[in-house]
Amino acid sequence: MTTVRENQKAAIRIGSFDIKAAGPRCKMLLGDLNGDGRMEMLLVQPDNRQDVRYIPHQVQCLTAYDLNGDLLWQTGKPDPGAGSQGSDYPVQIYDIDGDGRLEVLCVIDSQFVILDGATGERKAVHELPNEHAHDCIIIANLTGGTHASDIILKDRYHRMWALDRDFNLLWTHEGNPGHFPWVYDLNGDGLDEVMAGYDLLDAQGRVLWSCRDLDDHADCIWVGDVNGDGKPELVIGGSVTVMYDADGHELWRYEGSVESQHVALGRFRPELPGLQIAGLDRLVREDDGAGKQGKDALFLLDSEGRELWKEERTTPGWLTIAETLQRWEADAPDYILAYRRGGGVYPTLYDGHLNEVVHFPANGYAVHADLLGTGTEQVIIYNDERAELFASQPIDLTAAPSGVPIAQPKRLYSSTLYPGGEIR
Repeated sequence: MTTVRENQKAAIRIGSFDIKAAGPRCKMLLGDLNGDGRMEMLLVQPDNRQDVRYIPHQVQCLTAYDLNGDLLWQTGKPDPGAGSQGSDYPVQIYDIDGDGRLEVLCVIDSQFVILDGATGERKAVHELPNEHAHDCIIIANLTGGTHASDIILKDRYHRMWALDRDFNLLWTHEGNPGHFPWVYDLNGDGLDEVMAGYDLLDAQGRVLWSCRDLDDHADCIWVGDVNGDGKPELVIGGSVTVMYDADGHELWRYEGSVESQHVALGRFRPELPGLQIAGLDRLVREDDGAGKQGKDALFLLDSEGRELWKEERTTPGWLTIAETLQRWEADAPDYILAYRRGGGVYPTLYDGHLNEVVHFPANGYAVHADLLGTGTEQVIIYNDERAELFASQPIDLTAAPSGVPIAQPKRLYSSTLYPGGEIR
């Protein structure tokens, strides 16, 4: 398999601005914070204890920018000694109270804080159910109704706490929940089940079934009708990549990876039946104590778990994040967005044949969304100093926004360093 650089399409830079006022080592989240019909960027800086080795994980400073680079509000004070993206930041953007306006949910000073998305002002503060309940924030519908308004918190690897919107404790769970449990109504009863690592829980926190013969923990979880039978399946990347049906039957297992760090579902090859599974195999870890040069590689599986290709990587780099990007152009297939590649490889969109479709002329972390509600997605590449906005077509960001609020999609209110998701 070879990449075809001469067939790349140009990414059009539609914006570029300074974000140093937010402080170093921020994570960017997206959402229409002020309801003007255009998404804003929220730069989240963790405190100086944020690391996989230290707790608590919490937020030091939050800074909101519009798409023209204007600073809208800032809560907290940036710290030059802030931590890094070695694990999730406990923050999400979501309309938790169902009033049609977005809030920012986060952990600050060992408390669960709800901020007004438009102003950054505090709306509510709750005590955490446990001093370690701060690894990430998951929004779920565990109590019914048309609006998901329940919250799941977890520690790093062992426990979860489910709470309703008023922060009343619903249940706890002890097990191996992995990095970011994914919630989905698998049986159509109006309540979410919770894929907590290798265990599927019902809305009351009871274990329905568990994956078998898997080691370590679940790095990411996806839901979709992979095989085209009209029912949702679960694809889990952990010690290996596996697919289960909703009743707990293992359908296939891909063991051709050393460490399945990321998986992503999509229609990357529309000519093939069902969905395909993109993945990231961490071939060599740089932190294994042996002094080796780290290396990873992308791979693609068909709906039956058969390998279609694996990247023969010639550059070093072992921390790649791979995601599904849909609607880069109106009629485009799904692409694989890969970033944090290392080895001088900039963020890139790959098609289902590993061709480099779009190469972004900026390096850093990446986020993507339909920023203006136009039906196509844009990509933002950012680092400690600048944010660069890219699109497939020219967009005039100086034009007045529509004034019609953009609903926050589940992918954006389920922000995580270990991207999971669902394809309907």
